[in-house]
Amino acid sequence: MWLTHHSTLLQNNPWGDPAVRRFPVWLPEGYDEAESTRRYPVFYGLAGYLGSGPSQVNWQPFNESIPERVARLIQEGRMGPVILVFPDGFTRLGGNQYIDSSALGSYGRYLHEELVPFIDGQFRTLASPAHRGIFGKSSGGYGALMQGAMTEVWGGVVSHAGDVGFDLVYRPEWSNTLDVLAHFAPLGGNSHDQQMRQRLLKNGCDDGRVSAFLNYLFQHEGPSSAQTYALMNLGMAATYDPDPEAPNGFRLPCHLHTGEWFPERWQHWLDHDPLHMLVHHESALRRLRLLYLDCGWRDQYHLHYGTRQLSIVLNERGIPHEHHEFDGTHSGIDFRLDVSLPKLYAALRG
Repeated sequence: MWLTHHSTLLQNNPWGDPAVRRFPVWLPEGYDEAESTRRYPVFYGLAGYLGSGPSQVNWQPFNESIPERVARLIQEGRMGPVILVFPDGFTRLGGNQYIDSSALGSYGRYLHEELVPFIDGQFRTLASPAHRGIFGKSSGGYGALMQGAMTEVWGGVVSHAGDVGFDLVYRPEWSNTLDVLAHFAPLGGNSHDQQMRQRLLKNGCDDGRVSAFLNYLFQHEGPSSAQTYALMNLGMAATYDPDPEAPNGFRLPCHLHTGEWFPERWQHWLDHDPLHMLVHHESALRRLRLLYLDCGWRDQYHLHYGTRQLSIVLNERGIPHEHHEFDGTHSGIDFRLDVSLPKLYAALRG
């Protein structure tokens, strides 16, 4: 079924994205039986960047949607019935990381302060963290980690190929992003204009090419693969280094013309890297009934390296978790839900 929710926190967000969100909720077989009072654990599935809640329930060729997969797992007796919620967090920058940003919107609080109580008020959930789980892949996996570490709303966290180890994940992509943005660089102007642009660039600010690129995308359909990755990098900059005083509301980690890296700007990104920040939230992580990490050892974004490092850090701190690797890339890994979701149910069942 589909629900519509009007968010107060997303009202007047910087990019004019809708505050009214329509998203799917899946109810297990038997939920609508007459006079039933049974309550259920609830799992929230977070989409990756460039995805959305509705995309997770769509038909897929030669594959199962997540509700179809869960229905099969229940039928096979590998897990019990649960309620599934698939939030819509899509933005004009292609998505979000499920944390708050002044340059993108309050998507972290939107999830745990608004959607969770809304769902608990609409359905017969077991409305406590002990029975509430969150899972996701890629950006969704990152969001699950952040939600589990920074709130007390969740009892179990599953991260499949979550964004971890930013030095290997994001930094290598910026040279390609600079090439894309170069096509939109301002030309000419008097010496004062040129000096002003250089001053902006040295401060990690847009000299006009980022806004020109975004305006181009907003007015055209079908961005190229390189443009899509550039958009994603800009979305990450808006997430990790917001600055209301900067053009577009965020700073950039490198000089857009020379490619010079700005360590002080990059540090703002690293401050959001689970590899560095989860250790500051040990009490929340220890409270979890399940912290599950996995990643394919052929992940093309090198997330397996960051996940390995994170597991080592968690082990050093004595934080209980599961870490698994498998023969796979970043794509087509929904089959790993056959492993993680039964574990999540076992940890959170009523």
